[in-house]
Amino acid sequence: MKTIIHKADSRGFANHGWLKSFHTFSFAGYQNPNRMNFGKLRVLNDDVVQPSMGFGTHPHQNMEIISIPLKGALSHKDSMGNKRAIEVGEIQVMSAGTGLTHSEFNDSESEEVNFLQLWIIPEALGVKPNYEQRKFDEQAQINSLQTVVAPKNKGIENALPISQQAYIYRSSLSENHTISISVKDKMNGLYVFVVDGAVEVEHEVLKSRDAIGVWDTETINIQAKQASKLIIIEVPMN
Repeated sequence: MKTIIHKADSRGFANHGWLKSFHTFSFAGYQNPNRMNFGKLRVLNDDVVQPSMGFGTHPHQNMEIISIPLKGALSHKDSMGNKRAIEVGEIQVMSAGTGLTHSEFNDSESEEVNFLQLWIIPEALGVKPNYEQRKFDEQAQINSLQTVVAPKNKGIENALPISQQAYIYRSSLSENHTISISVKDKMNGLYVFVVDGAVEVEHEVLKSRDAIGVWDTETINIQAKQASKLIIIEVPMN
């Protein structure tokens, strides 16, 4: 078993006034050769967008992009004709493939938006762009693993499809509860990101916004030291 720890205070940070962004991996002005990716997980940004502000129209290509709101609602508009708001409890996926443009905006005049954006390197280039979003049952995450994103060729019910053999799970653990996670493929790794709370993973205690990557093992155990919310990303390591 191999592990890597990424503490919350070790992340890159950018303050653009309208946007505060924490970068787990190298992104934009934050470049760290030791923090380029975890397997096929290339980006994990923890973004706070100020009221009535947002990202103007910009392009993406050949990347699987997953947005997870934690607070507030983010309006989305793209070149495929989609125009929707993403709210807490919902998750959005975009397969950028051959190319698309989109914008994201906080329509609230008083409340910040906090959301996570993940980029996963696709298994094939030049796929047809795709957009989907879905609201997930919060109760189904309690002391359990809820699969919210999965490979498009696996046909996992209710999971949002992406063009990579990767999975994203959500879990909300009660204090002292333990869950076990087994990888779908022995060549995959697991990246555990603590949204809130505190957990112990492989003898490491992680607090809010800390993360651990684990690979070269088939199963890990996660014990909640207090009530905790987690996002777990399973990705091929090469």
